[in-house]
Amino acid sequence: MRSAAVAGAESSGPAGPRAEATGPATTGTAGTATAGTTGTAMTDAVTTGALAAGTGAAGPVGARGDAAGGPVFLGVRHHGPGSARAVLAALSAARPAAVLIEGPSEGDALLPLAADPGMRPPVALLAHAVDDPGRAAFWPLAAFSPEWVALRWALGHGVPVRFIDLPAAHTLALTAAAPGPGRPTGAAAPRKEETEEATPVLDPIRVLAETAGYDDPERWWEDVVEHRSPGRAAGPHSWDAERSWAAGAAGAAAGEPGDALAPFAALAEAMAALREAYGDGGRPRDAVREACMRMRLRSARKEFGDSVAVVCGAWHVPALATRTTLAADRALLKGLPKVRTELTWVPWTHRRLSRHSGYGAGIDAPGWYGHLFAAADRPIERWMTKVAGLLRDEDRSVSTAHVIEAVRLAETLAALRGRPLAGLGEATDAVRAVMCEGSDVPLALVQDRLIVGEALGEVPDTAPAVPLQRDLARTQRTLRLRPEAPERELDLDLRKDTDATRSRLLHRLRLLGVEWGEPVAGRGSTGTFRESWRLRWDPELHVRVAEAGVWGTTVLTAATAKAEARAAEATSLSEVTALAEHCLLAGLPEALPVVMQALADRAALDADVGHLADALPALARSLRYGDVRATDTAALAEVAAGIADRICVGLPAACTGLDGKGAEEARRQVEAVHGAIGLLLAGAAPSAGLRARWDAVLSKLAHREGVAGVVRGRAARLLLDEGRLAEDGAARLMGLALSPGAPPTEAAAWIEGFFGGASGGGTLLIHDERLLQLLDAWLTGVPADTFTDVLPLLRRTFSAYEPAARRTLGELARRGPAAEGGRRVGGVRVPGFGPGLDQGRAEAVEPVLCLLLGRRPGAPVGRATTGATG
Repeated sequence: MRSAAVAGAESSGPAGPRAEATGPATTGTAGTATAGTTGTAMTDAVTTGALAAGTGAAGPVGARGDAAGGPVFLGVRHHGPGSARAVLAALSAARPAAVLIEGPSEGDALLPLAADPGMRPPVALLAHAVDDPGRAAFWPLAAFSPEWVALRWALGHGVPVRFIDLPAAHTLALTAAAPGPGRPTGAAAPRKEETEEATPVLDPIRVLAETAGYDDPERWWEDVVEHRSPGRAAGPHSWDAERSWAAGAAGAAAGEPGDALAPFAALAEAMAALREAYGDGGRPRDAVREACMRMRLRSARKEFGDSVAVVCGAWHVPALATRTTLAADRALLKGLPKVRTELTWVPWTHRRLSRHSGYGAGIDAPGWYGHLFAAADRPIERWMTKVAGLLRDEDRSVSTAHVIEAVRLAETLAALRGRPLAGLGEATDAVRAVMCEGSDVPLALVQDRLIVGEALGEVPDTAPAVPLQRDLARTQRTLRLRPEAPERELDLDLRKDTDATRSRLLHRLRLLGVEWGEPVAGRGSTGTFRESWRLRWDPELHVRVAEAGVWGTTVLTAATAKAEARAAEATSLSEVTALAEHCLLAGLPEALPVVMQALADRAALDADVGHLADALPALARSLRYGDVRATDTAALAEVAAGIADRICVGLPAACTGLDGKGAEEARRQVEAVHGAIGLLLAGAAPSAGLRARWDAVLSKLAHREGVAGVVRGRAARLLLDEGRLAEDGAARLMGLALSPGAPPTEAAAWIEGFFGGASGGGTLLIHDERLLQLLDAWLTGVPADTFTDVLPLLRRTFSAYEPAARRTLGELARRGPAAEGGRRVGGVRVPGFGPGLDQGRAEAVEPVLCLLLGRRPGAPVGRATTGATG
């Protein structure tokens, strides 16, 4: 059976970039059906093809549509390097007068760009609806795609080349009209719910592999195609069929096209048997596409004669070779919906050719396939050298001996498994065992960087593009901000003109929905003049740019127009304040007045204190950008001051009578407003008396009984941290909150507010004996029947402390009272603390403190606040 399966060598199944655009194909019952009549028929067809491969004869459905001199049908697997090499050999032997390629018919005008020196695959044809740019489809092509090889061969030999598939105008319209199992190929990836409900479709590669006795279609594909190329020397474990390839290559060199076309004839017969058994294979719309291809083929034969080569998915070959009437094909195409479309070339990536990326293109290892296509000889040796170089770049110790042993192991595994040559599976197993010492961690790096790959194609500037895309490309070149497929981090210093312009560009693109960059927390300074971004350019961003083109012809005008539109459509105050902050970050001076007017109107009409509290932090943050970004924020400061005053008036009443969820939200808002007011007070012209008004609000919240415990505790802590509440006052409030008359759950909530979160409550308890004693006394006095009610709050509070703080608190609790008296607070012995300050240990710290502060030892530095426990 394996020798029969070799008939399809260097040809491939029908799966392709358009077919896989809707997700990986599933087989359904195809695997079991081959055991019966269907399996026999297909086996006979493949066997016939194997015989033909040796004689150069063609079967009933061969590489030529007619018995004598018809069109040459080159059925391929899209993105297959074996198919690409076979197509190149067949074209060189047949020398057709014209080449027809499966692709959207409107793309003919773009084909000459493939010969431009600036065009570097992987690239893709992008088609989008003019009135709805978000409705788009891609036709990706890699260097090892048979269509790309045929296209470059035709352009290099001056042979006319055309696309013959269904126009993208119909494809996009059909996709929008009726998504699902019949989705037109070439459409963008479907939604998850569509793929889950889709009818399973036939995977011809899997059926052929199972007929040949394989359980893995990719392994079968490698054995019969990728390891058998014209001119490649036969390895020690190759099969006799390898000589058929050598004969085909020799025949092509001698001008005998029969041998070069024989593998395509064999695969065409296999596909004919499959289509006879399975019909459309779960692809009902293929009939429409094939009718369009037949009509385009008729036109080409009238223009160029019968010497025409057709490069398409092997699944379509039987349908294209079938004799039909022009009227029947026109009837299938009659009444198809249509939308106005635009097409262009866009860069693509190897990662997007992998089905793991969410855009299924039918291959698991585009990087590996690219290597097989580019390697003239010794593919395994060259591959192991690449892997070694990658691992060395990652500071792993990999020597030449590792490479030699990995090659030997891969070849040995191939011999043990009965394979003609070592494939990706053997190479991966060898790399894991020899270079990665059995670990999958470095192997994951090889999978990501080499097997899948990060190659990003290039498209010349002469390719059609929307004006916004051209402006973005010019700006990227000016700022030396090259779009790249690998993810990388970019640190910006906004005091530099170039970095400030880069920041504005990235923020404007985010406003337009082009998520090229994502802000991340910087590793260095936290000042407002520092920004860190995580950049990664995905091909789908070209669609987002096309969508954003409706707002303007440049990034600046488009972002300005969209900001103004969003300000008019905003329904909440927080939405407008976030937009105002974004306008300042993006440097949109023309949009800012419109946004500020919308902000003032919304703030004046919004009486909800919670909405005001949510809006103020964004405004306060925005005011910080005035100095570093040279932006006039006077109007923004006026609005922010007005909102702050209204919060001071309404917040105490809004924090009264809340349930648990509302109390937690109020605590968050109090914290956010406190930080925002701190930023406002640090501004150039803070509102007069704002600090006093806010302190009064916090004092009311800390003392009012009707306020939730978590809010009262947080207010007290904020006053203590700001020095507005004395330590004795904090101890008094804590004593009241933890008094026997207070409900344990309310007391636990107060503790959560005062000590919880990232406020350094653990450090406060370590260094303030009185608070620790009060907390300890309350905790030990909680009744057993209510302890389980307060335990979750207490665990949440103390689990947020640093491990060192928790450990020190545990030591203090375990140590208990000091041996000699201990420290007393209010007549109460405080366990775990010494009787007083250890003067000797404190003096030992003084030289280090003086060195840090730049002071002379013995010079007055104010009241000492540093001590040590005994």
